[in-house]
Formats: sequence, structure tokens, C-alpha cells
Amino acid sequence: MAGTLKEKLLAERVYSKLQCLGCPLVEGLFLQEAGGMIGLLCTPSLHRTDILKWICGSCCPSLKEKFSTLKSTQTDTLTQEMVRFGHEMMLCGSDDLDLIKGLAPPLRQLHFMEQLLALVPEKQADCAELSVGEVLVRGEEFLGELMSVPHMAQLNALLNPDCSPWSADLRELLRRRAPPGKTGERSVCSKPDEDAVAQASALLQSTQCVLEDLRKECVFLQLGGVAPRPGLSPCALRLAISDLSQLMSAFSQSFNTELKGYCQRGPPALSPHAQSFHSVHQLLLTCSQELQALQQLSDTSSAVSATVKHMQTDRKYWGDGQKYTLPARLDGLKKKYTEFLSLHAA
Repeated sequence: MAGTLKEKLLAERVYSKLQCLGCPLVEGLFLQEAGGMIGLLCTPSLHRTDILKWICGSCCPSLKEKFSTLKSTQTDTLTQEMVRFGHEMMLCGSDDLDLIKGLAPPLRQLHFMEQLLALVPEKQADCAELSVGEVLVRGEEFLGELMSVPHMAQLNALLNPDCSPWSADLRELLRRRAPPGKTGERSVCSKPDEDAVAQASALLQSTQCVLEDLRKECVFLQLGGVAPRPGLSPCALRLAISDLSQLMSAFSQSFNTELKGYCQRGPPALSPHAQSFHSVHQLLLTCSQELQALQQLSDTSSAVSATVKHMQTDRKYWGDGQKYTLPARLDGLKKKYTEFLSLHAA
């Protein structure tokens, strides 16, 4: 099965990871070419389904127990379980059946398998064993990073939470029931105090009543006829915590290297010439308005001139059945008036 260079490299990494984790389904295959690895991992087959089933079971032991109860003919149920697990891991959609069946593009299938294999805990017996010194060095590096300045605030928040998980009455009850803790003092078995047991029972009963009242008030807890969603698995919670830690580390590094300097800057100083700029702006605005008025006056004058010119050159009927221009009509009227005056003067 041919593939691009990226698919071949990714197939080699996934196949090598399966061998390193001791997957029994790849033992004795001795594949050397990337094309054969792509055909094994991306072509729909029972062998590929068993490999994906082994990966999911290695990520979540409870899922492995559930797979053991399924029959070989329940392939649809097996596919649905693996899709649900991938959706909980935020690696695929809730309806990505083609990805599980091997019908999706090979590159997407290989990415999905690589992300699942990253969740499988490595076994030191299968991979290279770490010496005691290397374990100590890694432990010291991890503690050094944990106790560093960027993570100190988060560590203090975890050690000293603002909201205690125990209420005041429970803390008082636990303080009373706590052992003395004296050095060398042997613990003596004694019967529990009946008053303390009665008080704890009453407290539990009242707590249960309060929880029931809160549950009635919370609309999102009222399932009604809707089937309950599957609970969050430990693997999904571990993945979410890992992603959150990486995001917090990335933001802390970006804040310390890029944003911290900007946040510590003082406020900008206002210019003392603000009033001058305001006056200049008002003068420029007035000048602009005057120029617009002059432009409108010029346009109006041009329009009036064009209208007058049109009236002087346009020929119209003036009541005698002939067309004259306005100047010619005025000259005719002037001539008639002169003749009328000369006739009466004589």
C-alpha cells in the first residue's frame, strides 16, 4: 500500500511504538517496508481491529475488561465502545465510525493511533531500563521544575486552597476523632463513642437532605427520559489535567517573557498642548465648512448661468404662432413700443 512520505514516517513510528510496548499482535511480523506497515495499520481487517482493541484496552484497564465480555460477533458494539473512548479522550468525534473501521484517510488513522499510544504507560521490561541514577536525576529535575518560581503560585494554591473541601462541622468532628499521635504510644482498641456515632449519623442524614434539595434545584441534573451519559474515565481526566498543565506553563512563559514588561509600564503622560490641538481642529473644521459653502455657491452660479443661457437661446411660441428666442421677442416688443410712442407723439 503506497503512501506519502509523511504517512510512511508516521507508520514507522506507530509500528515501532507497538513493538516497544510489547503488543502481541505485531510479534513475529518483521515488517521492514513502510508500505506493509501502512497496509497493516490502515486497511480494514480483523487484525487491525484487534490492534486498536489492544491499544484502547492498554490505555484503560476497565475498557479491557468490558472488551473481554463481548462476543466475537458483536463488532458493532466493539466499534461503538472504541468510538466512545476516543471521544472521551477528545481524539475523535462521537460519530467517527469510519476512523475505527479503517475507512478514514491513512494519515488521520495513524495520527489517531499515535495519540492513543501516547496514553499507554510504558513498561520498563519492554523498553530500555532506567538505572537508579537516571531515575534520581529525573526525579530531581521534576521536583526542581515543580518548585520553580513560575509554578510556586499554583503549588501554594493547591497546598492552601481558599475553599476547604470539609465543612466546619466535619472538620470539628474529624479533629475529635483524630488519634493523639504521641510517639511510642500504642493505640488502644476501644469502642466508638455512641454520641459521636449518633452525631455523625445525624450529620450524614442532614447532608443527604441538603444534597437532595440542591439536586432538585439543578436543572442540568434532572435527566428525565434522557439516557445518562457515560462517566468521565480516569484516562480522560488525566489527559485533561495534562493539557491544562501545558496550557498554564505556556501562558506563564509567554507572560514572563513578553507580557510582563508591558503590564508593569506606567500610564502614558498626556501632552500639555491638547488645547492647542483642539483650537487648530476647530479652525480647520470652520475652514472646511467655508470651502464647502464656496463650492456650493460656485455650483449654484454655474447652474443659474446655464439656465439663463438656455432661456436666451431656446426658441418658444409667444402667442402669435411663431417661435422666437427671448432676446428677439424683447427686441420686437421694444420696436412696437417705440412705434406706438412715436405715433402718439405726432
